[in-house]
Amino acid sequence: MDVPILVEVTRGAAVESRHRGQIVVADPRGNLVKHLGDPEALVCMRSLAKPFQALALLTTGAMEAFGFGAEELALFSGSLSGQDFQVDLAARALERLGLSPEALQCGVHPPLHRPSAQALTQAGAKPTPLHNTCAGKHTAMLALCVYHKWPLENYLAVDHPVQHLILGTVGRMAGLPREDIKVAIDGCGAPVFYLPLKNIALGYARLAGSQPGSPGGRLMEAILAHPRHIAGDGRLDTEVMTALPGKAFAKSGAEGGYALALKEGGLGVALKIEDGGPRALNPTVVAVLEQLGVLTPTAREALAPYAHPLILNHRQEEVGRIQPAFSLGG
Repeated sequence: MDVPILVEVTRGAAVESRHRGQIVVADPRGNLVKHLGDPEALVCMRSLAKPFQALALLTTGAMEAFGFGAEELALFSGSLSGQDFQVDLAARALERLGLSPEALQCGVHPPLHRPSAQALTQAGAKPTPLHNTCAGKHTAMLALCVYHKWPLENYLAVDHPVQHLILGTVGRMAGLPREDIKVAIDGCGAPVFYLPLKNIALGYARLAGSQPGSPGGRLMEAILAHPRHIAGDGRLDTEVMTALPGKAFAKSGAEGGYALALKEGGLGVALKIEDGGPRALNPTVVAVLEQLGVLTPTAREALAPYAHPLILNHRQEEVGRIQPAFSLGG
């Protein structure tokens, strides 16, 4: 199947480049509401798996055992920017577990939030594992290990009990038996999962349609209440959720993966930019929201900078645009 064009990059009056990709919109029963491209396309979830990984804290009782609240649950579901409010919350969560930041095996990189990275440099400080974009997810894994009295030193091993628990949770939400899920290793060292795009959309639809008070409902409530913990300032995930308060959970993956859980209608959206190009993501996500009729006038205005990003030359003159070139149809 030909992969459809999702985004065109213009320079002057002509198209200079194109990005192809696939989109699936599903309901909680697994029905395909809309799709573009192949719904069976195999996609590595990367950080799209984070909310399902965090869900295991609710289904096991670990959340209550450590007194974690909605803020922590959102943090465990997010891809963090390394801002101080996220770093401090992750550090406090580890303290409740009786652990130090050194227990995190996610590795170290500078904060994604540029001002936070600059502030560290100016202070003569170095980033720690708490600044890693996956620090929340790894803290959640450690919480499950402490709760179940599982070993901590090898919690990232594919055959570790915490990873078996997570794989089962991902499979249940996505409607796949664990033996049908291919496992690889993510940038943070944790196991990550290949699923058909339609099953990723199903998982997010099930989150969107979760009943209040259920584990999925509690997870969605926490996420929607704390959009800054899902990404951070100036990132599309947080901007979408802030522009559509209580209506949408927006989650970026990596390599051009993205997912949405839309409360109205209980819809899940999963999409993948084929070449992994990040510049195609923002206009694609905003166009999906527009075509699904989700955007309010206020949200449309707030997300306008992401809808048709300008291409500027070194003189800061507009020379082109990045714009959506697809229709999800009826």
